[in-house]
Amino acid sequence: MKKTLAILLMLMPLMTWGQDLESRYREIDNAIAESPRFVAQREAKIAVARRAFEQASGRQKYDESYRLFELYRPFVSDSAIYFLRQCIDLAEQMGDMSAAVQCQAQLAIRSTNIGLYDEALNILDSILIPQTTKPPTPQTTNTALGTYYEAYNNVYSELSYYTRLDDIRKMYQQKEQYYEQLMFKYLPATSESCFLRREQKAQNNGDLEESMRINDEWLKTVEPGSHPYALVALYRYIEFKLHRDTLQMMHWLTESVLADIRNAVMDQGSMWELANELMLQGDIERASSYISYTCDCANRYGSRQRNWQIAPLLSHIANNYKSQSERTTSQLWIAVAAISVLAMLLLVVLFLVHRRNQQLHAARNDLRTSNAQLSALNSQLSTLISQLSIQKDELAALNGQLSTVNGQLTESNRVKEEYIGRFMSLCSQYIDKLDNYRKMVNKKMKNKELDELFQISKSTELKEKELEELYENFDTVFLHLFPNFIDDFNALLQPEMQIHPKEENRLTTDIRIFALIRLGFEDSSKIAEFLHYSVNTIYNYRARIKNGALCNREQFETQVKALGS
Repeated sequence: MKKTLAILLMLMPLMTWGQDLESRYREIDNAIAESPRFVAQREAKIAVARRAFEQASGRQKYDESYRLFELYRPFVSDSAIYFLRQCIDLAEQMGDMSAAVQCQAQLAIRSTNIGLYDEALNILDSILIPQTTKPPTPQTTNTALGTYYEAYNNVYSELSYYTRLDDIRKMYQQKEQYYEQLMFKYLPATSESCFLRREQKAQNNGDLEESMRINDEWLKTVEPGSHPYALVALYRYIEFKLHRDTLQMMHWLTESVLADIRNAVMDQGSMWELANELMLQGDIERASSYISYTCDCANRYGSRQRNWQIAPLLSHIANNYKSQSERTTSQLWIAVAAISVLAMLLLVVLFLVHRRNQQLHAARNDLRTSNAQLSALNSQLSTLISQLSIQKDELAALNGQLSTVNGQLTESNRVKEEYIGRFMSLCSQYIDKLDNYRKMVNKKMKNKELDELFQISKSTELKEKELEELYENFDTVFLHLFPNFIDDFNALLQPEMQIHPKEENRLTTDIRIFALIRLGFEDSSKIAEFLHYSVNTIYNYRARIKNGALCNREQFETQVKALGS
């Protein structure tokens, strides 16, 4: 038992992880379905920027052109390059060599990213870095130089990765490291390029603790859900993959994928990685769906390099589909053979059943006559039993009604006797009180104490005292008749709406209203007359109490009438 429990406890996180991952895949599928909307949002931003670019001039035109480059950079490569060239021309016209160098370096980076390595080197080699530039600030110069060295580092990094010649790779790596140091010198340490290369360098050196620290620092500088966030999340996936933390690895990979889709990014690396992971896990159908989406995005972006990366994976998925199809075909042939054998057995069984049915048919003919006679007798007997049952039910119903009426009459008589006795006693007391009041008035008039008599007639104290005594008598009689009414009444209400009188054997106004309803006073005007309240007040009391009922508020007063029966 303990072993089983331990195994279940170990499997529970895996089950939860599987459910969470499946929900993430569904979220990605929904985002892919909505991708036309995300693309339309980016195109709308581009349309606004284009109009601003056409209307601008001078430095503003350069800024709008660079903004269009930023919008197109992850979206359409050719358009991004076009507006970079516009930036270069505008910067040269303004004499801003720093801006021109930065845009030319960006053009080389774009060329490298789409696989145009020779073109990138030609662009970089054609840039003349002057000894003195005319930037708006020294920081702009540093940024331009940093981007220039970043472009060299980027192209040599790609060339060293793809070359098959060891001596050439070594030369490329030396140049890559040389330009990386220069890039670190001029670019801010918190820039995306510096974070990325510092993290890659720590990973390559096997210092995973340092690389994770750099990624944590980088993550704080980006907005969740943005395009830069997708890049950080992708490298965070690599971090956890190196740490062999499958749960966190897939979480950050899907985070990167969702950010790319929702930002209409066409140059997607994370979706390609996700498709590869799914293929390794055996989820060929989903891997095929995702790699097809990535391929469509790469075609729209115009990246030759991304298509080179996707091609082997597409081929692998196609081969897996073929193997899966062959296995399915073999399984189908086995299933057809098994079904054929079962069909033959079914035919034999049907033949035997048919013979048995013929034998049973003869036996049924003999029984049919006997059954007909028995049916006639049963019909007659059923008729007699039905008639007796109807009479018995009618008698039981009449007895039930009679018992109910007797119970109601008994209770009504008990209530009437109690209240008639109390009424006679009160009438006698009121006659004595009226006579005493008459004597007091007579005495005051005889003694000519008219002012005091006038004050007594103005006071409502006597009325209030008599009403209090009337309610006290009513409460005493009612609780004598229904001693458990308060508890039974509260049992029909929600806990926070229950009413508990402060004085023993006394009713509150709320309970007194429903006590009158229990005695048969349903009209709010009669209850108001007895309690000396307005009809609206009585109605509000009734509505408030019914709103706190445990049952349906329409049935509440019916249940109150049945209390103490």
